[in-house]
Amino acid sequence: MSLLVPDSGLLFWMLIAFGAVFFVLAKFGFPMITKMLNERKGYIDESLEKARQATERLAKVESEIAQMKKEAHAEQSKLLAQAQEMRAQMIEKSKADAAVEGQKMIEAARKEIAAEKESAIRDIRRQVALLSVQISEKVLRKDLEESKEQMALIDRMLDEINDNK
Repeated sequence: MSLLVPDSGLLFWMLIAFGAVFFVLAKFGFPMITKMLNERKGYIDESLEKARQATERLAKVESEIAQMKKEAHAEQSKLLAQAQEMRAQMIEKSKADAAVEGQKMIEAARKEIAAEKESAIRDIRRQVALLSVQISEKVLRKDLEESKEQMALIDRMLDEINDNK
């Protein structure tokens, strides 16, 4: 017997054992393996479909986000434009209010200056009148030092009063 060529009896029993194992595998093993492979293939196909759907949803969400960003940017630009317009209006209103207030202050200052001027003129007139009276009094005292001159002046004044009536 050689090691490379088996005996015919051994070969027969090996074929019977191989056939029995093959029959058991074909009857129970291969269908189970095929079923498991089909289930695994189905799971992989389902996972791939879910991944494709998730990718589609992600792309849709990204496009929605991009659209929202565009809308937000447009809204932001609109709000900034409105804010600048409101700022310009507020500045113009403040300038107008300041001009009106300035005119009021100038007018009030003019009135105050006019009142002060009138007061100063009255004060000057009063002082001039007092000075005139004082000067007249001094001149009259000097001229009327004598009683004869005083009597002549009194007579003249009485005559003027009588002529005016």
